Amino acid sequence: MKGLGNVIAIELKLALRDPMAAFFALAFPAVILWMKMRNGGTLPSGLPIIEAVVPMLSVFVIGLASLVVLPATMAQYRERRVLKRLRATPASSTMIFGAQWAAHMLLAVVGTAVLAVIGVFAYNLQGPVDVPGMVLAWVLGALSLGAIGLLIGALVPSGRAATVVGLAVFFPMVFVSGAMSARETLPESMRSLGDWTPMAPAVQAVRAGWEGHAASPVTLAVMAGIFIVASAAALKAYRW
Repeated sequence: MKGLGNVIAIELKLALRDPMAAFFALAFPAVILWMKMRNGGTLPSGLPIIEAVVPMLSVFVIGLASLVVLPATMAQYRERRVLKRLRATPASSTMIFGAQWAAHMLLAVVGTAVLAVIGVFAYNLQGPVDVPGMVLAWVLGALSLGAIGLLIGALVPSGRAATVVGLAVFFPMVFVSGAMSARETLPESMRSLGDWTPMAPAVQAVRAGWEGHAASPVTLAVMAGIFIVASAAALKAYRW
């Protein structure tokens, strides 16, 4: 366990030192928060918009770390033969996947914390109401989207290709899932399309916990199912 912890710490430091990773996970969501809060106001339900923007952007951060940064890191390691060198160590593919997922989700935790701090001090953010429910939803979202990112990293041969594929998966998803704009403000057609994306359950569950509502058991089960299927596929497709 100590060795795994050391690997996670090293990977997190490397991610934070990568200008692109740090910008997309930490600065970019904060810029989006500022842009969305320039006019402030409330949603049609009467909910202050800040109480929707921060939780949905926290899923945005998870998606960036999981679908863009994580697969690119995995593919770069294979491209530079780092994984082949690791093959000569006691590290298993499960350990490598776990360390990479943990490091990149810690990056997402930092990004989420940055959003929350800005929200509290600049926009009078009050939530989350149901902290355990929100944390459970956040972790399940991170597990499900992280597993998809690991699958992309296992299949794509190069870091550049992984970045292209990750962005191609990520950006359409954030626009229709409610991670960029509140779901209740989207056209019905976009909401219907977004409901079929892996990011939508995370957005719905995190916002439910944030606002103090019980997340649907089906929504939580869908995220758990995505994690199981995608992680199993990633382990099977993994190439040193």
